[in-house]
Amino acid sequence: MPDQTTPGTHGEPSAEDEGTADINELAQEFGDLARSLQSEDDTDAMLEDVVASAVRLVPGAEEGSLSVVTDRRHVDSQHPSSELPRRVDELQTETGQGPCLDAVYEQQTVRVGDLRREERWPEFAHRAFSETGAVSMLSIQLYVEGDNLGALNLYSREPDAFDDESEQVGLLFASHAAVAFAGAQKVDNLHQALETRDLIGQAKGILMERFHIDGAQAFRFLTRISSSSQRKLRDVADELVHTGQVSSQLGSSSTPER
Repeated sequence: MPDQTTPGTHGEPSAEDEGTADINELAQEFGDLARSLQSEDDTDAMLEDVVASAVRLVPGAEEGSLSVVTDRRHVDSQHPSSELPRRVDELQTETGQGPCLDAVYEQQTVRVGDLRREERWPEFAHRAFSETGAVSMLSIQLYVEGDNLGALNLYSREPDAFDDESEQVGLLFASHAAVAFAGAQKVDNLHQALETRDLIGQAKGILMERFHIDGAQAFRFLTRISSSSQRKLRDVADELVHTGQVSSQLGSSSTPER
């Protein structure tokens, strides 16, 4: 099973694939797409380009999204092309059913020809069609990391919109999308880590100036507040930086020890 550190190592087709697709003519277009994604500095813009390109390039696709599944229970739609994919992902969470909560973990690629006749996830299929008008789906695994998953989901309002060609183009596209998606997440995580470090540094500076203590004492004070209030250290630092106040839950202990 592929993980987030090795995106693009998937590629298993669904049971419906008969191997009839010929995608050699797309090589140049995918090369251009890869170069475009690599040159994009804005991760949000890059992921929006991924979705828009998938909808444009994969035969049969009308809408799309990148879905992130956490703990095999919650499906979050990222950069949906419209309200349709966002609501479909919500319905997977609400019903506890759907390709991203089941088959994509094991089969890696799932094709749904007609939600009106779908028997694998009856409640989800009924509500997805009746509430959004979605009829066909193509879900392609981007990565699996423990109980978390990333997937490219494509939708159509027509029955049997996706065929072997759609699936093979989608799998090739997913190899690029997986790299872009994993890279964007790493960049976002790095930015978040740097922001957290800066916040803690600013909070320490405030405490050092206010109480005339050194950096180690200021950090111990922050961690003591974090532990006593059962809050993340980042949240404690953020509160101090933006309000100038420290948690009142410590009572008389809200003064750093020297």
